Amino acid sequence: MLNGPKIVLIGITLLSATLSTSVVQAKNAGTETPGVHEIHVMLKKYEFNPGALRVRKGEQVRLIMVATDHDHGFKLDDFKIDQKIKKGTTVVVEFTADKTGTFQFHCSNVCGFGHRGMKGTLVVED
Repeated sequence: MLNGPKIVLIGITLLSATLSTSVVQAKNAGTETPGVHEIHVMLKKYEFNPGALRVRKGEQVRLIMVATDHDHGFKLDDFKIDQKIKKGTTVVVEFTADKTGTFQFHCSNVCGFGHRGMKGTLVVED
């Protein structure tokens, strides 16, 4: 019998296998690189999962983002990032967290009635 975490892992694996995946802006996609804080982010109507990202100042950040249900966008003004993510694709965005604070990001591609509420936060700590 499968327990909860195994079922979720199998479901994610099956979902990943059914999506046609293309990687944009990727260097060493899918592999951990020493000194890089890698975070997987799923975008779906009307949320980022996880919606709160925490990193340390000075870290190289690699966001691996997958849009599962619709075309979405990831806009983080304070770091001059505005990336479109097409449905069924994976996009890798890298940047250096060179300032401390709490920064809001949001979906930059209109994705439906709840689009305005599709937001998250990046917290950069010393």
